[in-house]
Amino acid sequence: MTEKTPLTMKDIAREFGISVATVSRALKDSPRISAERRAAIQQYAREHNFTPNVIAESLRFSKIQPMKVIGVIIPEFTHFYFSSVLAGIEEEASSRGYRIMVAQSDEKYEREVRICQSFYENKVCGIIVSQAKDTQKYDHFLRLQDAGVPLVFYDRICTGVNASRVVVDDYMGAFNAVSHLIETGCKRIAFYGSAPTMEISKNRFNGYKDALLKHGLPYDERMTRICDNRTDAEAITPELLQGDTLPDGFFAVNDDTAIGILYTAKRMGFKVPQDISICGFTNGQRAVACDPMLTTVEQRGMKVGEEAVDILIGHVEGTIPLDKAERRIVRTRLIIRGTTK
Repeated sequence: MTEKTPLTMKDIAREFGISVATVSRALKDSPRISAERRAAIQQYAREHNFTPNVIAESLRFSKIQPMKVIGVIIPEFTHFYFSSVLAGIEEEASSRGYRIMVAQSDEKYEREVRICQSFYENKVCGIIVSQAKDTQKYDHFLRLQDAGVPLVFYDRICTGVNASRVVVDDYMGAFNAVSHLIETGCKRIAFYGSAPTMEISKNRFNGYKDALLKHGLPYDERMTRICDNRTDAEAITPELLQGDTLPDGFFAVNDDTAIGILYTAKRMGFKVPQDISICGFTNGQRAVACDPMLTTVEQRGMKVGEEAVDILIGHVEGTIPLDKAERRIVRTRLIIRGTTK
């Protein structure tokens, strides 16, 4: 163990070659464990500064509830979707007597790890999180689970951790959007997505690809780009619009990327949607601030936040077992505006 890494019951169990349940009973002085074994485990825990998450534990088993604080990790405050999820979290938590403690990972794994440690030290009763883009190791989440801290993932779920989650129907959202592009005359549709390591990117790409196949259009990998922000979209799009195979439609993983495509296409002399149709994914405020206004998939962030809080409080108060991974899907809807025919 390092100074920065809290000792968990799983670590103690590994040290003694016993189960986590046995460690838990020993730390609670259960007579089911021999006095000698209890003393050894308790001494080891004291020597290594073990601190169980007493807030979460007491919330589950006591009618006299201590301070009820939910930790929330968002990748970035400035993104409309994440801010709308946060609004849903705050509203639902407040209505049920909980407060929230919010931190931004800034899309950085190391910062995310530090936030998890800080939340643990501050004894939050549970954590709602959307993982950072570059998170590929999950030990910090597993340590929280081992310590009895309920986790609920939203939007970007962590496939390496068996935890509760709330996601929008990314696959169907993309499928319906690309189907709309095809049904309004597009034959060559480009896809701009996030890194394929993220589950949401995989699901939206699969929706894009399956819509092509269902409508009898070939999939062409030359039409796909790793691009999920406006700056990159403005840098990458000219190459596609000057190539031999000109796209007549674009589906982007989010609205900012779609607006970058729109700005670039117009700057290069293309008419939207007469020459090129464009569809985004979010339905943020910027979608109605561009000209023409953006056709996009609405993610319903407020609803995602409300569902995440409902699950977390269920875990904390015992109505949803802590070892049950609850999964909820929030349906998307296509909002048709001026960037498609």
